[in-house]
Amino acid sequence: MMDLQAKFTELCLHYTKDRNLIEGLWLEIEKKYSGKGRHYHNLFHLESMFLELESAERYIKDYHTVSFSVFYHDVIYDATSKSNEEKSASYAVERLQKIGLNPDMISKIEAQILATKSHHKSDDMDTNYLLDADLSILGKDFDIYSDYTRKIRKEYSIYPDILYKPGRKKVLKHFLELESIFKTEHFRDRYEQQARENLAAELKLL
Repeated sequence: MMDLQAKFTELCLHYTKDRNLIEGLWLEIEKKYSGKGRHYHNLFHLESMFLELESAERYIKDYHTVSFSVFYHDVIYDATSKSNEEKSASYAVERLQKIGLNPDMISKIEAQILATKSHHKSDDMDTNYLLDADLSILGKDFDIYSDYTRKIRKEYSIYPDILYKPGRKKVLKHFLELESIFKTEHFRDRYEQQARENLAAELKLL
């Protein structure tokens, strides 16, 4: 298990020496991602994203910015809400101002978090690496992918199948209709083909 707290602390120490502040911010993150309904969007998801990004680190211009975006991109997560990304971005802005990040960097992080809503290709390549890491689960072995779909279903357990299945089908078709699910060559080469097979297989099962 990756030590996410150590990773967060090390990242923050570049901008503030206030360890009490850093610890407080980390405890907030830990609590949010460990919430009762977090079957997939939890600390393990953050760890997985960091492992994916480490493999692409040489291509990423501003790794600090992308790292903050990973930590905060799902900090607010409510299956019944359509504004999780907006709320997570606002939450991040407020917290990162306390650390003393410069406004340009905070704006970039805010934009990156908002980009995880639609997953459209960005003009900013760092954002594309973040989006691809977020979706990398789609291209894993089918057993791992199936486990992910079960966890997502649990997060949406408030909705009966009659409502859940049409919504899920729409999401799967949206991804399959994209020219490319992954925006970067690095992730496309690794996961595109398997992701398309997984999505098509799930669509059949629904």
